[in-house]
Amino acid sequence: MKKIIALGGSTSKTSINKKFAYYTASLIERADILPLDLNDFAAPLYSIDEEIANGIPKEAKNLVKLIQNADGLVLSLAEHNGNFTAGFKNIFDWMSRHEPKVFANTPILLLSTSPGNRGGASAMSIALERFPRHGASIPSHFSLPSFQDNFREGELMNGELKTELQEKVRLFVSSS
Repeated sequence: MKKIIALGGSTSKTSINKKFAYYTASLIERADILPLDLNDFAAPLYSIDEEIANGIPKEAKNLVKLIQNADGLVLSLAEHNGNFTAGFKNIFDWMSRHEPKVFANTPILLLSTSPGNRGGASAMSIALERFPRHGASIPSHFSLPSFQDNFREGELMNGELKTELQEKVRLFVSSS
């Protein structure tokens, strides 16, 4: 893999999912990492009325193009009330209106984390079921529980979890 996008599915300025996506992408050797911030792809709240009146926002089109031109995507999903964050869901809705197969078979290392011990498991489950319908190839996925307990000073501290994550990264890299 040569060109990898790293993206956290949250608009929080202190997003743990953005930190986790960037960290995980840094484990990929011999790759050019493009760290993206969801805030750079802000779009109006999706509605059919908005789409008819103003068309698809350029931000959604730009993100689709970036993903489709990448060799891989490291995406860490934040979870709000058992689902994707509103910011991620909104841009995903716009992207899928522009291109139903948003992911165009780009390999995805799908991640999630949260402060709690479930590690964003609900958002992960939804994505694993939903994303393949949008052209996702997900050779590997990993959920990190209790982010603040397991990730400090820019590093995954728990040895067992770090070994597991490194194996998931290896599977992701070998899928291309």
